[in-house]
Amino acid sequence: MVDMVKITVYGAEEKCASCIHLPSAKETMEWLEAAITRKFPETSFDFTYIDIDHPGEEEIDIKFAEAIKDDEYFYPLVVLEDEVVAEGNPKLKDIYGKIEQLG
Repeated sequence: MVDMVKITVYGAEEKCASCIHLPSAKETMEWLEAAITRKFPETSFDFTYIDIDHPGEEEIDIKFAEAIKDDEYFYPLVVLEDEVVAEGNPKLKDIYGKIEQLG
């Protein structure tokens, strides 16, 4: 069993062109946090939001931010333990499955 599951959501203040009718990346992270902690009450999660225009100094955050800017991924990009699990409009079922695989 994992002690702490790290979930990072990458996004930007401005919504992507194909995301006009979807929640913002920050709203998506808040929705995911509520849904995931309700589904897995015995698991501790570390939710982090990273703005792709200001990713900070962590190498992995810079890498994902640049990949989104280079159109390799859509945002919001959901990363679970450094593995991409969803992009654009995330599906809870897929994310739940990845969390269950961790134990």
